[in-house]
Amino acid sequence: MRLKMMLAYALLLVSAPVFAQGKLNVMATIEDLASIAREVGGDRIAIESIAKGYQDPHFVEAKPSFILKLQKADLLIAIGRELEIGWLPPLIQQSRNGKIQPGAEAYLDASAQARILDIPQGQITRAMGDVHPLGNPHYWLDPENGKTVAREIAGKLTQLRPNDKAYFDQRLADFVNRVSEGEKRWLAMMAPYKGVKVVTYHRSFPNFADRFGLDVIGYVEPRPGIPPSPGHTLDLIQEMKRQQIKIILMEPYFDQKTPDSIASQTGAQVLVMPPSVGGEKTITDYFKLFDYDINLLVNALKRIGAKPAGND
Repeated sequence: MRLKMMLAYALLLVSAPVFAQGKLNVMATIEDLASIAREVGGDRIAIESIAKGYQDPHFVEAKPSFILKLQKADLLIAIGRELEIGWLPPLIQQSRNGKIQPGAEAYLDASAQARILDIPQGQITRAMGDVHPLGNPHYWLDPENGKTVAREIAGKLTQLRPNDKAYFDQRLADFVNRVSEGEKRWLAMMAPYKGVKVVTYHRSFPNFADRFGLDVIGYVEPRPGIPPSPGHTLDLIQEMKRQQIKIILMEPYFDQKTPDSIASQTGAQVLVMPPSVGGEKTITDYFKLFDYDINLLVNALKRIGAKPAGND
């Protein structure tokens, strides 16, 4: 009798993981990836991001706590295109987690199938500023890329947990449908302003501008990652006056002093437009990011009486 009980107990221990798998422990480099992964993974994953939405994702302090979290990660999702080049590689290396090393099974470069803009041609030097040789890494600001990233995440989660494929597929389909519906609404709101010219601080918005019909004619930074200089600022003011540019878009983590000065001399409005989930406290997911940014932009365009390019 005792032998039978011991055998039954041993069988229970062996079979337990099949019926009671814990959640996959997922780490994402930025909040936008975490939001998309949360939509796809549902209650089958525990997800956290390293960079917060109010931080410049190019410059993140490599805290020891991040190393500990990466040590326990079952999956790491990165933006790629060298956005995290300054801080992620040492964190991964020091985590000593073989599963999440680049190229390993549990490392996902979310940019692999995304539509990437601004891929530089020819020789790249440091004199050009923080140019990304593999293209602009802010691709998540196109909802179509958001759907592509979701498909990549679903595929990777299924690879790690094949038994949950139907669950991930259902959540993916629901997410894609909701993004498509949201995109119709956002495009309709922006349609009256197609071709409107704007200036941005950093090159964070090429995918957003391309999708929603904005024409970015200049930048507050003279080169990516280089602070504005007096000479460049004067040239930009003159160009904005010439083209009657009335909107300056800037990210929340840059100093607003120069954009405000430019605005005061051109009659433009400075819009602090978060490029990431969490960049403003009400932006709690990927859908709210576009709701917030599109509403902010449309309301400003209405105030200034903006007209599409060619309809003066």
